[in-house]
Amino acid sequence: MTAYSTIVVGTDGSASAMKAVEKAARLAGDEAAKLVIACAFQGNERDLAAEDLLGNEAFQIRGSGPTDAVLQAAADRAVELGAQNISRRPIMGQPVEALIGLIGEVEADLLVVGNRGLRGIGRLLGSVSADISRKSPVDVLIVHTT
Repeated sequence: MTAYSTIVVGTDGSASAMKAVEKAARLAGDEAAKLVIACAFQGNERDLAAEDLLGNEAFQIRGSGPTDAVLQAAADRAVELGAQNISRRPIMGQPVEALIGLIGEVEADLLVVGNRGLRGIGRLLGSVSADISRKSPVDVLIVHTT
């Protein structure tokens, strides 16, 4: 197996996404890799039509306030699981584009996401994890979280 030096994991604060954080934290701890925990958030405009359509499936971070709490909880859990070099990155935008952009910025060599979670308006257009697997320039680990 290739040793990874920088691992990015995306979270939205859901229990499902936390499973991806846990897997990434264990990998980072085992490989002494840097772990970058990212949470994409939207601006303050609300897309009420999408929320009406998706109902409970429309979990989405809005504004950067909740993002800080999501990132802190994920970082705390990552420390418990052995990750030592952790950074938290709130990133504005849709999850797929935001995470793909972050990969290049932090020179990551692995992106970890759950097979569910990271939801929002993007769910209307297809699975976030599937989109990431097609667009990522680095290895992608899709964690089975259900």
